[in-house]
Amino acid sequence: MIHEIGRQNSIFNQFLREIRDKNTQTDRLRFRRNMERMGEIFAYEISKGFDYKTEEVVTPLGTAVMRTPERMPVLATILRAGLPFHQGMLNYFDHADSAFVSAYRKHSKNEGDFKVKVEYMSCPDLKGRELIIADPMLATGASMVLVHKALMAKGAPDHVHIVTLLASDEGIAFVRKNLPENTTIWVGAIDDELTAQAYIVPGLGDAGDLSYGCK
Repeated sequence: MIHEIGRQNSIFNQFLREIRDKNTQTDRLRFRRNMERMGEIFAYEISKGFDYKTEEVVTPLGTAVMRTPERMPVLATILRAGLPFHQGMLNYFDHADSAFVSAYRKHSKNEGDFKVKVEYMSCPDLKGRELIIADPMLATGASMVLVHKALMAKGAPDHVHIVTLLASDEGIAFVRKNLPENTTIWVGAIDDELTAQAYIVPGLGDAGDLSYGCK
């Protein structure tokens, strides 16, 4: 299942417009904050599909019956570009466990030719959990598929949510082909074009560089 939430009229599209805008991108703080705010919106939308339980809470004036999530998810992100996005979801899923994966493109001498390398991972046990993997850009989809494979060494989750701000048609197709059926894709917007260097067009550029400076 794919949820493209940018198709709905909401404040989300204001934040997405700003992170695409080359003039607004010069403000790194605003860029990171907008990614964080969009992470919060995704967290809210994803939470609607969780299982809930009934709990009583004692107020100063009596007892209220409330419905709360039965369990918190595991929030995974890909370093370094995903950190502000991850923080946004952690702001809402504040009792969640977190996982971090270091993955990068290792380029060869041929222009546009690269392999994705996964070098480091910190992750709790995922068996029977709800897993959310957040990365702001889904270009070819190769990084996401390799990161998912690496995380599966920590156990099979009940459900996986792939969350990204911008994706290409090609990246969406690759993820759908290579990830299991218990996967839901959440995306802000899907762009048609992917360049020979595997950059999304019109996209927004390199989210990691725009957040933290050029590598």
